[in-house]
Amino acid sequence: MKSAFATAAAVLAGAASAAHETGTFAVLRFTNDQLTRGRMDPILFPGQTSTHVHHIMGGSGFSTKATGKDLQKSKCSNALVKGDNSNYWFPTLYFHDPKSGEFEDVEFDYFNAYYFFEKTHDDIKPFPVGLQIVAGDAMTRTMPKAGSKPNLDPSKGPVNPARMTCPRLNNDYTLPSWDAKSDGKMAGVGDPVNKGEGVGFPDRTCDGKYSPLRADVHFPSCYNPEAGLTDFKNNMAYPEDNDGYLDCPKGWIHVPHLFYEAYWRTDKFTGRWTEGEGKQPFVFSNGDVTGYSSHADFMAGWDEDLLQHIIDTCNAGTEGMDHCPGLTYGLNKGDCTIESEVDEKITGTLSKLPGNNPLSGFSYGDKVPSMPSGGDKESSPSKPSVQPSASKPASGEKTTAVELPGYTKPASDSTDAHEEPAVPKPTLPSHPAVVSEAAAQATDVLSSAPKPTDIFDKPEKPKKCKTRVHTVWNTVTVTQTASVPVQTEAGTPSYKRDHVRRHAHHHGSGHNHLRRRSHLRR
Repeated sequence: MKSAFATAAAVLAGAASAAHETGTFAVLRFTNDQLTRGRMDPILFPGQTSTHVHHIMGGSGFSTKATGKDLQKSKCSNALVKGDNSNYWFPTLYFHDPKSGEFEDVEFDYFNAYYFFEKTHDDIKPFPVGLQIVAGDAMTRTMPKAGSKPNLDPSKGPVNPARMTCPRLNNDYTLPSWDAKSDGKMAGVGDPVNKGEGVGFPDRTCDGKYSPLRADVHFPSCYNPEAGLTDFKNNMAYPEDNDGYLDCPKGWIHVPHLFYEAYWRTDKFTGRWTEGEGKQPFVFSNGDVTGYSSHADFMAGWDEDLLQHIIDTCNAGTEGMDHCPGLTYGLNKGDCTIESEVDEKITGTLSKLPGNNPLSGFSYGDKVPSMPSGGDKESSPSKPSVQPSASKPASGEKTTAVELPGYTKPASDSTDAHEEPAVPKPTLPSHPAVVSEAAAQATDVLSSAPKPTDIFDKPEKPKKCKTRVHTVWNTVTVTQTASVPVQTEAGTPSYKRDHVRRHAHHHGSGHNHLRRRSHLRR
C-alpha cells in the first residue's frame, strides 16, 4: 500500500512540476451576487469611509479595517470554493439620466475571478495571507498610453490592465460598439481587431446574450517580499517575456495571475439615451464618465496549502475551480452577506453620487480631486525602475492635498507628501535563446493579455441547497505497479494561444458547460 501511495505521489509531483510549461487556469465563481457594497476600501482607506462605492466579494471578515488575519476568521464566504476567504472589490456603476440629471444604480449581474497559472520558469506560490494588490488607476480620466491595444508585458510597451467588453446580439457589429472615429479624447476607443472589446465606455447597448457590459481587469503576478504585504504601490509587478515564458524578477515570488470579470445590466436602460453619437450615460461611482479609471482590489485570505494544491494540480478552465480535484474543505453553498459599515443611500434614484463625487472626464474635464494628504493614489504597478529596492526612495514633489467629497479625514493624517520608493528592475534568469518561428509566435501572443472566453450562456446562480451530499471513499489495495490517473494537458490548449484565439473569434458560440453545477441539487 505504501509503495502504491509513493508511486501516486511521485506521479502527481511530476505533473505539478511540468504544469507551468504550458500555462493553466481555473475560474472561481461565487454563490450569490455580492458580499456587500458601500464606500469601504481597507487598502486605500483603512478604518475610514472611502471616496466611492465598491462591490465587494468574498469572506465575511471584510471591513474598513480588515487585515489578512480578519479574513481568515470569516464565518462565511460567497466564493464557491471553501477555503478562500479573500476579498475582491471594484467600483459600482450608475446611469446618469440625460433628461433628469439624476443617477440610478445599475444592476450588478455577476462576477468571475480567473486564476491563471502562467507558463513560467518560476515556481508559482500561493498568495501570502494579507497580501494587498491593486490593478488599474482610479484617478485617471485619459486613454491608456497603449491605446486600445491589450498588453500586460512591460518589456513590450505600456501595460494596459483594464479594458471593457461589449458583446452584441448575434455577434453583429455592423453598428460598432465604440465610435470608429474616436481618438479617445471625448469617447472610448474600440479594439481594431476584437470588435467586442475596447478601452473606455462604449456608446452602444451591450446586448450580447447573457453578456452585458463587462469590466475586465488583470492583476500583476510578481510579488516583492522586500516591499511587504501592504505596500501595494511597490510590492507587485507584471512578469516579462523570457523566451516564451513569463518570469518574475530575481528574488520575487510568482503568484497566480488574477483576472476579474464584472458584469452590469446596462441593457435595462435601452431607449433612455441616444446611442451611436459618441456619448454614453454610464459613470463609475468615483465620478468617471470615461471608463478609463476601471480598477480593482484584492486582499488575500486563502488557505495557502489549498491554493498551492490548486496551482499544482488544477486546469479546470471555464468548467470552474469547483471542479478541481482534491478540494480539502469542499464547496460553499447558500448566500453570504454582511451589512455595509457606511449608512447612506447608494441605490435607487439619487440626486448626486454617493460621497458627492463630481463628474469628471471628457466634456467635464480631466481634473479629479487629489487623494487626501497621507493617502496613496490608487494605481497598479507597471514596469519596475532601474534602482534596487534597497536604494533611497525617489524624491517626490510636495503637493497641496484637496479634501475629497465624502472623505472622512483621520485625526492622525499628515500633510507630508507621499514619497514612492523605487521598484527594482526585473533580473531574469538566463536561459538559452530559442530562435524559431514558433518562439516568435509565442512572443507575439504574450504581448497580449490572456483573455477568457466571453460567456453567452449565463452561468446559473447557485441556489440554497437542502439536500445533503455524501462523499464515499473507496479504498483499493494495490499489490502491483499502480496506474494513477492525473489531470493532464492533453486536449487542453494553452490559454496563451488557443484561449486568446477563442476569445477573439468565437463570440457567438455558446458555453453550456458554464451552466453545469454538479455539486448542487435543485
